[in-house]
Amino acid sequence: MTLIFATNNDNKVQEIRQALPEGFAIISLKEAGILKDIPEPHATLEENATEKATVIYQMTGKNCFSEDSGLEVAALNGAPGVKSARFADGEPQYSSNMDKLLQLLKGKEQRDARFKTVISLIINGKEQQFEGVCPGRITEAPSGTNGFGYDPVFIPDGSNKTFGQMSLEEKQEFSHRKKAVKKLVVYLTRFADSEHV
Repeated sequence: MTLIFATNNDNKVQEIRQALPEGFAIISLKEAGILKDIPEPHATLEENATEKATVIYQMTGKNCFSEDSGLEVAALNGAPGVKSARFADGEPQYSSNMDKLLQLLKGKEQRDARFKTVISLIINGKEQQFEGVCPGRITEAPSGTNGFGYDPVFIPDGSNKTFGQMSLEEKQEFSHRKKAVKKLVVYLTRFADSEHV
């Protein structure tokens, strides 16, 4: 089964490709020849995921999915949340986003946080959503250069390494995105089986 993944983020494409089992393939927007940058105007990850998938489904008429992810920090009342990618200055800049986060948490003992992913799948015109959450904490300084976004300042529960210090394989053991993809795959497998009955 082939699906269009409504993203221009190559890092996300790589992570989800690695999480998918055999029999499933994804095509990025670039690979589908779609150069549109889809806005994320809403107040929740769920609404933004729906928006992106709906736009691509309406454009192509093909089965597709999108995802929206955010870092939710307890001491900041859930911020940056839906604004994670543009936290610092309205532009998606990983380093300035991390700098702002660490500045806001300076001197705070409460550093609990979680990554959350919401996937919106539209298949034959019907939408389903799947959620994945990875709890952890924010470090006092960045460590590691792997991954993207806030990975160098986030340590998942059950590890002493930041995502930035992990290989992609190690990160997948904890990944919020992989947890959501697992639910997506279970649904797609059942859907494919029912189509062949």
